[in-house]
Amino acid sequence: MSLKRRRNLIIWAGFAVVLLGAFSYLPLFANISVTRNIPWANFLLFIAGAVLLVTGLRRAFGAPDLYRGRISGSILGVLSLLLIGFFSYGVFVLTKVPSAQGAPKPGDPAVPFTLVNIQGAQVALSDLLKDRRAALLIFYRGHW
Repeated sequence: MSLKRRRNLIIWAGFAVVLLGAFSYLPLFANISVTRNIPWANFLLFIAGAVLLVTGLRRAFGAPDLYRGRISGSILGVLSLLLIGFFSYGVFVLTKVPSAQGAPKPGDPAVPFTLVNIQGAQVALSDLLKDRRAALLIFYRGHW
């Protein structure tokens, strides 16, 4: 008596969750300030997808007479690893801000400058340093 093997939909669900994690960053999570710099929501999706894929592959290889998916599961597992790898490379390597050549180091003297304060008056660095020993300069990276 031959039993028909069941479809192993957990593998496909895992791959779908990995796809969602890989392609949801730019249209959705890049616009949210909490997930912009570190896409933790995408990494949670990757973890959930990987758990589903591993569960499905265990089924496929552990009970091949009951479940399908050894070949398709292996292919989808490799594709998922590639997607996670490319996404991580893009996030951690390609978006890294390069170090500025010739930028002052901490402790280096600042170049003289004049800026407008909150009341609209001109303030020069040299004016600030007349009656003080030092001035603290804070540079913001952006994302206002």
